[in-house]
Amino acid sequence: MRLRLLACCYNDPEMRIDPDTVYPIRPDCRDDAPKTRFKPRGVHPTIKGEVWEFLLGCYDPKSTTEQCNQLRQQRRLEYEQLKAKCREMDTAVGSGRVITMPVVTEDGQPIENPNGGASGSEQKNSGAPLPKEVIDWKLTLHQIGLDVNRTDRLLVYYERQENLARLWDILAVYSWIDKDIGYCQGMSDLCSPISIILENEADAFWCFERLMRRVRGNFKSTSTSIGVRAQLTTLSTIMKSVDPKLHEHLENLDGGEYLFAFRMLMVLFRREFSFVDTMYLWEVSCLDKKVIINFISSAYY
Repeated sequence: MRLRLLACCYNDPEMRIDPDTVYPIRPDCRDDAPKTRFKPRGVHPTIKGEVWEFLLGCYDPKSTTEQCNQLRQQRRLEYEQLKAKCREMDTAVGSGRVITMPVVTEDGQPIENPNGGASGSEQKNSGAPLPKEVIDWKLTLHQIGLDVNRTDRLLVYYERQENLARLWDILAVYSWIDKDIGYCQGMSDLCSPISIILENEADAFWCFERLMRRVRGNFKSTSTSIGVRAQLTTLSTIMKSVDPKLHEHLENLDGGEYLFAFRMLMVLFRREFSFVDTMYLWEVSCLDKKVIINFISSAYY
């Protein structure tokens, strides 16, 4: 009942909230930030985190409050266990810091920084060779940090170091559990909105994990194919129908494969739209994984 009442609150003048005031842009960055193009729509900010957990499949819509709370507690405990495991491998996890320098070499040897000690983290290594999966994970930590420091820095939210560290922790833990893909550039763009709208770090982690179940194929690439190839093909088909002249023009420019849209599809338009508009588009796309391309293409009619 609470969700039903609040879902309509954009139409209630007393409850109407400007989303741009909920997720403010730093004053010195306002001229550089993408402008919000849509009127306030989508899920109201006061319940956005709660609704997203259902939209992304964290909970069964038919489950009771008691069942949701029970599952939430189980997942929070599981996340703390995963995070503790990662902290055993590298003490930077959960420390409030963000690693931006490599911590190990390709063969697993710790890298010392000029001031002594490991690069940004303490290495717990008895001298025995590290397992390959641990080395691979450690090799991603600084890349995660570099991306975190570039993600949504227009937002006031990321002026606080603890919020940057929280995003880094979530991505570091995720890269450990997803050993097939690990971490890839662009995941920080996907995780950031979830980390912002959900107060509890563990809840944000599992919400991000659910989102990745939907889009992790975007990050699977081989020497002969890229993860978003099918979506690029779909986009090409849509444009050929919606705007055949533009499609023909792009083909004449050798752009018929629509590779210019690679980033748009990879990170679900995070860098093409404002933070607020992106969340609305995601809420639409969560209703149907294929609807996002059709939604965007409708702008050409």
